[in-house]
Amino acid sequence: MMFMSHSSLTAWLDELAGERTLIAPRDVGRGHIHLRPVAGSSEITLEYDRPDLSAKEFLFPHTERLMQVEKRSDQVTLHDRFLEKGQVVFGLRPCDAHGLVALDALFRDREPADAHYTRRRQKTALVGIACPQMWESCFCTSLGGAPDDPTHLDVLLTAVEGGYAVQPVTNQGEALLASAAIEEVTDLSLPDIPRNEQVPVLAADQWPAHFDQEYWSRLGERCLSCKLCTFVCPTCRCFDLRDEPVASRTDLVLIERMRVWDACTAPNYRTIAGGHNSRPLKGQRIRNRYYCKFCYYPKDFGPLGCVGCGRCIDVCPVNIDIVEMLNTVYAMHQERDTVEAEAET
Repeated sequence: MMFMSHSSLTAWLDELAGERTLIAPRDVGRGHIHLRPVAGSSEITLEYDRPDLSAKEFLFPHTERLMQVEKRSDQVTLHDRFLEKGQVVFGLRPCDAHGLVALDALFRDREPADAHYTRRRQKTALVGIACPQMWESCFCTSLGGAPDDPTHLDVLLTAVEGGYAVQPVTNQGEALLASAAIEEVTDLSLPDIPRNEQVPVLAADQWPAHFDQEYWSRLGERCLSCKLCTFVCPTCRCFDLRDEPVASRTDLVLIERMRVWDACTAPNYRTIAGGHNSRPLKGQRIRNRYYCKFCYYPKDFGPLGCVGCGRCIDVCPVNIDIVEMLNTVYAMHQERDTVEAEAET
């Protein structure tokens, strides 16, 4: 097994920061941990739980300039904006790497691929650190993940006595580790991370039967449409496009096309020309959010739209709990099956 000491990790991170954009956990105040660009290892926090936000914004920024449209007389020129310098996201948890798989399915793996997302993905290496525990709101193991899951990373580090166990996962990860001081050890003991209780999750084709349940209206009565759950989610990917004028003269017109995050829980998300809104009620919108994650998205693109990180549970000001929802829908499904079985007999 491969081992890297604390001092070797520090030297390796400093080297990476000199070659690429290094993004790593930072304490931004009052104990809040965010993934942020750093100049070196001295700015990185290694003792942390789960970052408040996922790594999504570094592949799919919350505000992104896609292109600039320049018009001079009758000549129109498009100037694309792409990420040129490579970046390393260090210290993300396995659930956040799992979340990028959902984004890949839409932005990268479908034709036509999103050029901006795909370019960022190609130029990004993911170095994760295994979770030391599962926190109260975590349920990643119910959705195919684990606190020490290396599957979607390039390198997985696991904290052990004196340093980190090192597991290269991809060719990119092996290349990234080429300059690191790593030693082979035979007596390295990895921590046994306790798992939380499993949460029942219906298959995608089982959800439509519960679309008209009164439960969604009751849930909507609590929702504030604040959109916090969407913004902290590693897999939510709704966006809006805006064209903003930069300059307008007789000889020159400059317009920038912006992509910004949006949220399906927002009151006006489904409003179209003429003012019609197909989801005017909060219950309809929160139902759509959950159906998108567990029914629509896996049917259309493959992966679930949830990785069980639990952030939406932690930030909701009215205690709407996705685990509670999954348990309720599962109970409704069991009750339906029981009623149907009794009717047949």
